[in-house]
Amino acid sequence: MCTAITYHTKDHYFGRNLDYEVSFGERVVTTPRNYVWKYKCASAPKCKYAMIGMALVEDGYPLYFDAMNEKGLAMAGLHFVGNAFYENATGDKNGGNEHDVAPYELIPLVLSQCNSVEQAREILSKVRLVAISFNDRLALSPLHFMIADKKDSIVVEPVKEGLKVYENPIGVMTNNPPFPYHLANLNNYMNVTPYVPQNRFSAEFPLEIYSRGMGAIGLPGDFSSMSRFVRAAFVRANSVSGNTEAESVSQFFHILGSVEQIRGCVRLENDMYEITTYSCCCNLDKCIYYYRTYDDSRVRFIDMNDVDLEGRNPVVSEAVNERCVTF
Repeated sequence: MCTAITYHTKDHYFGRNLDYEVSFGERVVTTPRNYVWKYKCASAPKCKYAMIGMALVEDGYPLYFDAMNEKGLAMAGLHFVGNAFYENATGDKNGGNEHDVAPYELIPLVLSQCNSVEQAREILSKVRLVAISFNDRLALSPLHFMIADKKDSIVVEPVKEGLKVYENPIGVMTNNPPFPYHLANLNNYMNVTPYVPQNRFSAEFPLEIYSRGMGAIGLPGDFSSMSRFVRAAFVRANSVSGNTEAESVSQFFHILGSVEQIRGCVRLENDMYEITTYSCCCNLDKCIYYYRTYDDSRVRFIDMNDVDLEGRNPVVSEAVNERCVTF
């Protein structure tokens, strides 16, 4: 049900796998600075920053799954089923509370107004996520969020106790359970290593290495969110790549590939299969959005700098304008 990571070489990267059983017809969408965001309750502050990311455009409105803005701040929403809790809107017929924000509005609000995680924290300290869907056709999605810039990363979780904001020193996020549990669970894997393991079982037994990679025995290999968190954290932390753009982006997709969902391995009750519908990688320094899909492993990209950021309407990328990367 999705994995998000950060990765740093010479440049800084952010991205995610979106895992689901169907595609929503999502495309790469750039929203320029002069687009007027409309909010159900909160007043609409003037948009400061353009953004690019993967979105479903509904009634001309970009519903972003993930995006980054022109200042290098990135954000992704991931499923948080069973734990996400939204408040009731407190407005009356004349309008909503100034701080009531629908879940689908949070990515646009943060990325259109903030140039850093620090600024995002300020906005989040006032936000109330409320149970309002975009329209009657689209169900309310239970979400939590990962936000990152070139220095910091945080996780934002709406739970019954309120909107919780956690520092994310691991640079990884998946789904349930809540983020503090994932951090505590990593303690169970402190003996996993990329190095050749030592015999700690018993000095009395002449145990021998019979294969490379045995130091990682115990690293979970299933597709659950808890296991994907551990595996992504291990692979990301031990990942080594060159500093060029091609080397960095290639390595980023390899890290995401270690936790991708393969059709047939996660069978749902309706006889459908959860798959990684797409994977993306944002270069936060150069504002380039890379992505690949389940049925097309070629890495395509849109350079945000090639789009008119002074326009008034969202720009949906067309295949002819997307370029492929050769690694």
